[in-house]
This record gives sequence, structure tokens and C-alpha cells, in this order.
Amino acid sequence: MGVTLPALPSVLAIDAGNSKTDVALIGPDGSVLRTGQAGGFQPSRTGVPAAVDVLAEALAAAGIGDGGTGDGGGGGRPLAAHVSACLANADFPAEERELAREIERRNWGRVTAVHNDTFALLRAGLPTGAEPRGVAVVCGAGINCVGMAPGGRTARFPAIGRISGDWGGGGGLAEEALWWASRAEDGRGGATELARALPAHFGHDSVLSLVEALHLGRIPAGRRHELVPVLFAVAAAGDPVAQALVERQADEIVAMAAVALGRLDLLAEEVPVLLGGSVAAARHPRLTDRVVSGLADRAPHARVAVVTAPPVLGAGLLGLDALGAPPGAHGKLRAHFG
Repeated sequence: MGVTLPALPSVLAIDAGNSKTDVALIGPDGSVLRTGQAGGFQPSRTGVPAAVDVLAEALAAAGIGDGGTGDGGGGGRPLAAHVSACLANADFPAEERELAREIERRNWGRVTAVHNDTFALLRAGLPTGAEPRGVAVVCGAGINCVGMAPGGRTARFPAIGRISGDWGGGGGLAEEALWWASRAEDGRGGATELARALPAHFGHDSVLSLVEALHLGRIPAGRRHELVPVLFAVAAAGDPVAQALVERQADEIVAMAAVALGRLDLLAEEVPVLLGGSVAAARHPRLTDRVVSGLADRAPHARVAVVTAPPVLGAGLLGLDALGAPPGAHGKLRAHFG
């Protein structure tokens, strides 16, 4: 049962990634009234209604809404004037429309706007009052990139895996590290310290034992992301195979950012390139330094920055933008999230 609120809040901000979902209910002055969190958002695996149920779980965790499929706040009353939902796996306009329809059906807001979650990172990294000009690259569980230019122009990629030309992200790096480790152990490939370090992380004495445990579910698939910090540690210690994987990830980030800047005719302008997601935000020197040097060659006016603010801040700012909220509201929201 949802709580009764004295006045309709301005924005219900939602940031839903592959591994977790965050929501924030925001007042007209930018104050954060409620927050909640739930699990990952994966409509391509679970279907749209079940995926949006995860958003409802986050609302319930925040103590707002009915947590189900009916009235947002009870009695036909929505939760907020504007729902700003930045969602992973919303990679095509058709997916955005389908997700928006399902959210609208639940009556959470008078107006609903659905964006890919990478737009939340981009908006969170742009200062209040700045023009919508820049590029954001998320490198977390997966990898994606979006860009915006004045006048509403955008650049983006499908980012649905290898079939759309993607490489990397935490999931991709973990798989590559296991591939090289397996081949090193059984003789199909060259030596690499990954063959010792990856199984050791899970208390196994061989890559074969680790692969068997992953295959049979004795180690949950969701724990594969734990291998990514191991990969970076092995690279930092000088292992050539691990170093090559980290460098390839950096080159992928550079390629996406440079192409997006080119599509928006921003290569000749000083413009931010914002990095976020668990892999990029960890500030691994080998990765970050190669991104900076790569962009210096391909987009010399780009200014690289790492965004550590939670992406739900970006979703909230997009909602305040849509409502024409005053700058003070944006500032108060930013202050809440540090």
C-alpha cells in the first residue's frame, strides 16, 4: 500500500541497469523525497512486463506506489507529474515505445519519457545550465555510447552484443579472460598468469575446475563480473595477455566516442567525453591513460572525465529539464547525490 503524499511530486526518476535498479521521487524544488533499489533490468531475457515489475519492486522498496500493476499511488492518482526512465536494453526506438507503454499502463506519472540508460550518465556529467553537448560511454556490465548536440541531435549505437559490432564491458572482459586462461592451461594458447589467478579467485586449483563450476551453476553466472578486477590486477602486474585485453577495451571506448563526436560534427569543438560504469569508473590507470591518449589522437579537443555520481541523478535532471524546472532545483538534486 503506497503512502499518501501531500502534493504530487515533480519527477519519478528511474535508472535501471543490467545489475541493479535505482529510483528517486523528486519534489518541485529538486528535493529527494524517497529512494529505493531493486535488482537488474533485463527485458530481453524476462519480457517487458516482468522487467517493469522490477521497477515496481524498487518503488515498493522506496515505500511508494502499490508495487504492482495497478494504480500508481492508489485511487487513480499517479506518483509524479513526469516519469523519467533511463533503462538498459532500451536500444531501439521500438523498445523504448514498448517500455513506455508498459510504464504508462501502471499509472506512475502523468507523462512518461523512456531513454536508454546511457543518457542518464551523459546528463549527470553535464553541468547545470550547460548546452546538451557531449558524449558518454558506459563501460560496466556491457558497453554503450551516446552523444548529444544542440538542437536535439543525438548519436547512439544499438549495443546489443557482437551482432551489432560491440566488444567489451565487464561481461565481455570476463569471457575473454576465461577464453585465454582455458587455452593457456590446455596448451591451445600461450602462457598467461590468468590461468592461475582466475581460478584462484574462486578457490579452484585449475581453469578446468572453474569452468565446470560455472557451467554447472555451482558458481552463479552473476559472479563472473568478479573476474574483471582480477584481469586488471594481472594486467597491472605486467602479463601481456591481460594487458592486451585492457588495451583493447580502451580502444573500443575511444572508437565509440570518436565516431559519436564525428556524427555530431563535434570533433573540432572542446566537448566533454564522460566515462561511467563499474569498469570505467574504477579508474584503472592502464585503461584510463590509453583512453585519454587515444582520444588525443582521434578527437584532440575532447575533454575526458569520469562520472561517479549515480545515474539516477541524470534521470532526475532529465525529468526536471522536461518540466522547465529552475536551476535551483537542479542544484538541490545534485547536492543530494553529491
